[in-house]
Amino acid sequence: MAKEKKLVIKEADITNNCPECYNQELKLTFYQKHTYGAFYHRTTNEVTHEIKCKKCNSIIYPVNWTPDIERVYDYYNKLVAPDRASVRFTMLSFIILALMLCLVAAAIYFFLQGAI
Repeated sequence: MAKEKKLVIKEADITNNCPECYNQELKLTFYQKHTYGAFYHRTTNEVTHEIKCKKCNSIIYPVNWTPDIERVYDYYNKLVAPDRASVRFTMLSFIILALMLCLVAAAIYFFLQGAI
């Protein structure tokens, strides 16, 4: 089964007021989803975000955002440059592919020799 990880692609400390505790230490983090399996590693286009207060450790959801937080989020969202969506195959998949090619070649060889 493939494992899914969210890797940090950008972090920013913002000085807007927290809607919960009114502290001015917030952290905006953007994540990109990566999937790791036995045969491939896949990078997706899915980018998520999280705004967290450093003092009260609460996550600030978009419902509680002030207009200032929205403006800062829009600014940093434009700066985020995620990795391209791609699929990279692991060494295990290449080994299995090579073994299958060898088996097919051996079957064709024995068929042409009349052994089968």
